[in-house]
Amino acid sequence: MMKLRSLLFVPGDRPERMRKALGYGADALILDLEDSVAPEGKEAARATVAEFLAEAAGSNVALFVRVNPLDSGLTDGDLNAVLPARPAGIMLPKAEGADSISDLVERMRQRGDDRAMILPIATETPRALFKLGEYGAVSDRLCGLTWGAEDLPAAVGALTARNADGSYTQPYEIARALTLFAASAAGVAPIETVYPAIRDLDGLAAYTARAAQDGFTGMMAVHPGQVPVINDAFTPSAEEVAQAQAVVDAFEANPGAGVLTLDGKMIDRPHLIKARALLARA
Repeated sequence: MMKLRSLLFVPGDRPERMRKALGYGADALILDLEDSVAPEGKEAARATVAEFLAEAAGSNVALFVRVNPLDSGLTDGDLNAVLPARPAGIMLPKAEGADSISDLVERMRQRGDDRAMILPIATETPRALFKLGEYGAVSDRLCGLTWGAEDLPAAVGALTARNADGSYTQPYEIARALTLFAASAAGVAPIETVYPAIRDLDGLAAYTARAAQDGFTGMMAVHPGQVPVINDAFTPSAEEVAQAQAVVDAFEANPGAGVLTLDGKMIDRPHLIKARALLARA
């Protein structure tokens, strides 16, 4: 299982940042060919990303490439450039359910790649929200599911996705929650979106704590300084691991039981499922 606590974005036209990013402690890098690269720089960025993928082959950091959306006319050129260098995964922006994943998988297979995993950004268009229940049908190619709160408000004409205190307004809280449930339904990792205030590490810590509490298992980062905070939030503590192991041990000692008592508290099968998932992450 691919460990994806922290996924750090790096512009696809900045090779010096890519090399430095390998040492920041992120579980994955997202080499970006979409938003961070101007149209006139796409071709050069493709070559830069491909060269870096070859250079960093064998790294213990998973290397993803965010390609351009399927309807942009740029995706095939992106795939032509980067797939020969065998990235660990492809991030698909503006994904719209199972059909978009099947489309990308076919394009990848035509180029000889049937191994790279796919991480869709699943809430960037209004139509995408009504497709979130479809990802279970294509989950064998997914390593997770994530969401975004920038393109969607622009698509519907909202002035902002956030309240004055930085929290999301109700429509975008709904998009976040649906992504969490869609990932769980598909059996893949739910990945929290970025926290754009790069110097607000206290705010980031509160945000990541809430994300972990809600059930997200990782998060994307836009600055190297965010990586340690994110890793800490999504790494189970020794106390949490010990408690989860105690739950598993209790059910293994009583295989026919549906409900048990542990430390004076009732535990049942949902507690066992949660404990096993935590131990797998740890």
